[in-house]
Amino acid sequence: MTDRHELSVTRLIQASPEAVWRIYTERSAEWFCPRPWTTPVVDWDLRAGGRCNTTLQSPEGERHPYEGVFLEVDPGRRLVSTGAMTAGWIPQNSDMNFVRIDTFEPEGDATRFTSRALHWTAEAADTHRTMGFEAGWGAVADQLAALAEGSGS
Repeated sequence: MTDRHELSVTRLIQASPEAVWRIYTERSAEWFCPRPWTTPVVDWDLRAGGRCNTTLQSPEGERHPYEGVFLEVDPGRRLVSTGAMTAGWIPQNSDMNFVRIDTFEPEGDATRFTSRALHWTAEAADTHRTMGFEAGWGAVADQLAALAEGSGS
């Protein structure tokens, strides 16, 4: 963990950064949370200051809405978001606020996908880790990779 209280996962995906970006942004409902959970709401306005709203749902119908904002959008390369505020730059309080940074780096004919969660405090990072960060975010990175590589379509 760094001084930014960072948790991260990375995958080498056998597809171009543009292909991974396309799956990431256009088919988010198919990979964004670990199965058997689903993502029935993906309401994204892919621009700095745009909405980043999603809802995760358990097989039993338990729903976890996430309302946030994109801070940076560099198509095919980098996406930064946070739940610390909503569209219109309206702050919101939560013990689990963090900044999410997803990068899509070319590596030969493949893409090095990295998803990072930067927390305000060590305690928040520890809570996120205890909630199953590595397994959960690792599963969604695998789901994204499967779709981008064609084995999940």
